[in-house]
Amino acid sequence: MSTLFSVPIVSTDGFIVCTNPTAHKEQKQRNIYVLTITSPKDNRLTPTLIDALLLSLDIIEHYYPKGVIITTSGIAKFYSNGLDLEIAINTDGFLEKWMWPLFRRLLTYTMPTVCFLNGHAFAGGFILAMYHDYRVQNPEQGFLCLNELELGVPLQTPMMQIFREKLTPITFRNVVLEAHRFTGKDSLQAGIVDAVGGMDAVLRLIHERKLFDKAATGIYGTMKEDMYARVLESLDGHVKNLAWREKIEKKKDAMQRRGLQAAERWERESKAKL
Repeated sequence: MSTLFSVPIVSTDGFIVCTNPTAHKEQKQRNIYVLTITSPKDNRLTPTLIDALLLSLDIIEHYYPKGVIITTSGIAKFYSNGLDLEIAINTDGFLEKWMWPLFRRLLTYTMPTVCFLNGHAFAGGFILAMYHDYRVQNPEQGFLCLNELELGVPLQTPMMQIFREKLTPITFRNVVLEAHRFTGKDSLQAGIVDAVGGMDAVLRLIHERKLFDKAATGIYGTMKEDMYARVLESLDGHVKNLAWREKIEKKKDAMQRRGLQAAERWERESKAKL
């Protein structure tokens, strides 16, 4: 690998390093940019990490020839263990100012993006992977899991919408309502990832799908904007999403009150018959 630049993640003394595979002459000429994220201990999605990743994407777009982006982790066990909930809760506007802009940037990026899942991707880490164009998973190590159900943390609309858009209904159900842990083999079978293997499998996917030149005409991001219009609407409509959730909660509370009254009435009538 040939190092192109490095961006610090100051909160964890971590960094994102951009490298170019140089094992083969063709690969070097084809402008493949590998962004390796190392933010101990498990690449939690914090404002500083997100800022570093957004800056890295900006640097490549504006200072390097068009090509293909690969994101991966420098931490063997984890691609990303999701949000740091304490930081997210205590950071004003975390979703609107950091999470949604990152998701939007990746979803509409002007070059093909490939996520190499070298290890575990839980919760927000799994969601981040889904906002890439392609995914390759390590078949020997790591699970993909949306475990918010087990944590008791409801998913926001943009977190849910990307799975709805990219997965079959049955896989979508298994991801969200079962918090299923997908191995590389499981993920490939379910259509969550496009291939399994190591970095060689990532480079093979790029070569076989001829991703090198897809951004050359300048409309790659534009095509994705129309392709994922519903996801973008959810990302850009945070206030609307919250209003919808509030309306749903009010209806749910009213139904629960009616249900409780019906159950209590049944109990009284049952006792009266004894």
